[in-house]
Amino acid sequence: MNPIFLQIALDSAQNEITVNEGLDVVDLATKGGIVVIIITLLSIIAVYISLERYFTIRKASKSDKTFLNQIKTMVQNGNIQEAQNMCASNNSPYSRMISKGLSRIGKPLEDIRVAVENTGNLEITKLERSLPILATISGAAPMLGFLGTVTGMIKTFFVLSREGDRIEPGLLSGGIYEAMVTTVAGLIVGIIAYVAYNLLTAKIDRVVYKLESTSMEFLDILHEPAK
Repeated sequence: MNPIFLQIALDSAQNEITVNEGLDVVDLATKGGIVVIIITLLSIIAVYISLERYFTIRKASKSDKTFLNQIKTMVQNGNIQEAQNMCASNNSPYSRMISKGLSRIGKPLEDIRVAVENTGNLEITKLERSLPILATISGAAPMLGFLGTVTGMIKTFFVLSREGDRIEPGLLSGGIYEAMVTTVAGLIVGIIAYVAYNLLTAKIDRVVYKLESTSMEFLDILHEPAK
């Protein structure tokens, strides 16, 4: 076989192998530079916060429908300590809020209401823990991606100005590669964090509604005369 044709065949085979190899995640992170490494760390933090908050809020949103009825019966019968023990065994935001109200029985109703509302606000604050970090990541990740785009293009134009007419496509690919990879990585992490933040916020809003409803029902119980 003609050596020229043999060389062309080998080059074609090599190109085909290179194309079929695809893109490696580690290679992408390496080519993307320090910006992609930072975005990768942000993605790990975002996923951890999203999962941890999801299971915490999911657990907090569960409430026993018969719980308040049992508390009502105990309060009307004067079994305050028994009601306190039941709240302690339930261990939920709703039970902790009612427990605080039970501990204030005997004081003016306004004091009880304030104590219940303050406890409810503290429970909401606990549920919202780490969500500001998730919101920050949703905004910071795309901006870091755009920063990587700018630095990548700066590298590309620097090579253009240095090499002049001797420029080769391979010399420009590094900067362009970095620019594209950082943009995609930043947008992906930002979108995931944004969606997770809004979903978690919506779940917290449902818990807030249940807490408000529970506090009003508990105060109504205190208004009713004892048996």
